[in-house]
Amino acid sequence: MEKQVISKKRVADHGEVYTGKREVNAMLDLVKRETERIESRFLEPACGTGNFLAEILERKLNIVESRYGKHQLDYERNAVLAVSSIYGIDILEDNVLECRKRLFAMVDQKYRRLFKDQTKVEFCESVMFILERNIIWGDALTLKTAGANPEPIVFSEWSPVNGSVLKRRDFTFHGLLDHAQVAGLPLFSDLGEDVFIPTPLKEYPLIHFLKVGHAQPH
Repeated sequence: MEKQVISKKRVADHGEVYTGKREVNAMLDLVKRETERIESRFLEPACGTGNFLAEILERKLNIVESRYGKHQLDYERNAVLAVSSIYGIDILEDNVLECRKRLFAMVDQKYRRLFKDQTKVEFCESVMFILERNIIWGDALTLKTAGANPEPIVFSEWSPVNGSVLKRRDFTFHGLLDHAQVAGLPLFSDLGEDVFIPTPLKEYPLIHFLKVGHAQPH
């Protein structure tokens, strides 16, 4: 049996009830095509330990393996892209730490199974760094981080450029929401519609995807 409640206190204090795997899959199947697009972005504003995000990542990594499982560099590049497309927020720090750990373990296990003694430390470092940036300890209602000194939540966008190079741009969460509401436009579209193009808080130099983990500031 899946454990959906950690304690009555957490339910009372935070309304924490984990969504079961059957319900997760049923909901994600409503947008099945998007969950299987390697680059499609997902945000879970109350991610818990990652029940939704883990299933989305599983689907994406299965696509990456089916397409690139015999070509290590292509697999690494697209696995990083899959990880970079997943975002989460949770108000409980232990959930955030567990979610990052869970998602990393999924990537690491599949990677080692495929490439065994050819695995690269740099790949794992890049995955962990991106998860630390994308899975945030914060409050999706106040749009601020949690802890002693709350600050506006900042998300990093990771965009592939010329194959193995990534472009990182940071955006405030409230800026994305506020401006999108004012403009009345979506942040992205596959249908050729006009979209809202936000202004980044900060932009970083282009970097090889295998160097992200030890060459970029937090």
